[in-house]
Amino acid sequence: MNLLNLVSDIQTADPEFADRISPRRAAIKNITSFGSKVAVAALPFAFSTLFKKAYGQTATRSVADVLNLALTAELLEAGFYRTGLATTNLIASADRANFQIISNDENNHVTFLKSLLGSGVSATNATLGNTANTAAPTLVFDFAGNKGNPVNAPFPTVFTDYQIFLAVASTFEDFGVRAYKGQAGFLKGLQTELTVALNIHSVEARHASFLRRLRASYATGATTLKPWITADGNTATGLTGTGLAATTAAAVYSGEANTTQAGVNLTAIGTAAAVQESFDEPIDTVTAQTIVGLFVRA
Repeated sequence: MNLLNLVSDIQTADPEFADRISPRRAAIKNITSFGSKVAVAALPFAFSTLFKKAYGQTATRSVADVLNLALTAELLEAGFYRTGLATTNLIASADRANFQIISNDENNHVTFLKSLLGSGVSATNATLGNTANTAAPTLVFDFAGNKGNPVNAPFPTVFTDYQIFLAVASTFEDFGVRAYKGQAGFLKGLQTELTVALNIHSVEARHASFLRRLRASYATGATTLKPWITADGNTATGLTGTGLAATTAAAVYSGEANTTQAGVNLTAIGTAAAVQESFDEPIDTVTAQTIVGLFVRA
């Protein structure tokens, strides 16, 4: 088997393959201290592991279920940016053009997923997407994060404090990247649907990286924020504020501190931070649904 030709063929069919199996090339350099013969001998095993991580799933879900979960997440993001852009004196003037681009991306994702689902759009998504009914809706998003209950809401200042707005935005985007990765395996063999999911996944990743860089640019002094995720919890999000906010955000990053791949603890050949930054972790269906549910008014 010619592995180089295989990689070339995969890259042609899936342009994001290289980013999905090796998203942080600079970080990976910190853990590639194997001898060349060992590395070559390990290639077949490595490819098997990477394919399982990128596309593998053990359960089954209908295509409509997968796309509706994606649509709910896209509606959440689209509504969030639409609200932010409409809020006076929230978004810094220097940043508005970029946020308008992100907002347009999310709106386009919503439109396309709806067209792909057709009559398969869930009743929940049909209501959440009814932007004309926001005056007295039966089901809308609560971006404060407590299902419409202002008591103990983790993000009560999300549209009055720009730094909190940025933190929630980057958390949403990081969540979207993980959620798409967790659902992609259910679309194996479905070229159209899988291509859509992977194309949106890569755009969400670019949004996430941009927002992390933007937040870092506003930091005073040293910051732990990087354009990619490091570890989990507060380390990953860099979110300051209430304990409730940190706890809610931490759910998005649970598992990102993983240092074991294919049963091998990679800290034997690199630092924990380098290992964590070298691999994206998917988020499972139940966790994704639970996180999105925090922002739907009950």
